[in-house]
Amino acid sequence: MPRPFRFTAQCRGAASGIEWRAKAIRIEALGFDTLAVADHFGHGLGAVAALAAAAAATTTLRVRTYVAANDFRHPVVFAKEAATIDLLSDGRLDLGLGAGWMRGEYEAAGLPFDPPAVRVARLEESIRLVKLLFADGQATFSGEHYDVTDLDLAPKPVQRPHPPLLVGGGGRRVLEVAARHADAVGLAPTARDDGTLDPASIGAARTERKLQWLREAAGPRFQALELDVFVYAVVVTDDAPATANRLAADFALPGPDVLASPHALIGTPDGIVATLQERRELYGISSVTVGEDLVDAIAPIVARLAGT
Repeated sequence: MPRPFRFTAQCRGAASGIEWRAKAIRIEALGFDTLAVADHFGHGLGAVAALAAAAAATTTLRVRTYVAANDFRHPVVFAKEAATIDLLSDGRLDLGLGAGWMRGEYEAAGLPFDPPAVRVARLEESIRLVKLLFADGQATFSGEHYDVTDLDLAPKPVQRPHPPLLVGGGGRRVLEVAARHADAVGLAPTARDDGTLDPASIGAARTERKLQWLREAAGPRFQALELDVFVYAVVVTDDAPATANRLAADFALPGPDVLASPHALIGTPDGIVATLQERRELYGISSVTVGEDLVDAIAPIVARLAGT
């Protein structure tokens, strides 16, 4: 039985509380399962406060960090805020975590930008610690990066043993962490060591390689992982090949590869529905995230496929 489709809208911000609440209410009304907020210093709302406000304005909409950069806050602090949102939203939080990748953002904030292996190792420790903090009773943890002694975090999250955990990334190390610890995986472009993204890494062949890394690291638990993909283009058209060719430069891929990329949806409404169904069969991808600029374009697809 295939996993039902879920759709997430990643929203960056609003000019007022009224606008933000209205945006969340509209996302819910359109049938999206989740509203997500990214975690960057230079643009968009702060994820923790924005998700709390979105949850307060809605009744069924889930809220998600997509994804919180682990290095931007201590895991004890983040666990406290996450548990509070889960409690106040009556259990509607999805917890998205990543290792952080944007060198320029680290440097602008005066944060050390450690090598990828260090950042990913720190992320894995953080995940283990957060799960321990969410459990009943006191948490004691001693690692290379974090040490906690007899800390009984309160409140505990409503969702037990913890809110669903999504780990996002596109490199082998972080995907192996996701395979070991996550409930969901956000398939993303691969981050280069210099803190930039490799746009060509979102092609079909590279996606298959990422999934192979996941399978090898997850073993039997691979079938339990929800696979999410961030879609960068949703274009309704009767001429998909020509549209893909026009987008080739933006994707740093040849037109046919753009068309085949799980990060693009191009075609007629019926064709896009069929493409998503085929990709679910081929890759196991059942969760789709789009930026708010693509909400209207994908809304008819959401109406047809959400929950099916």
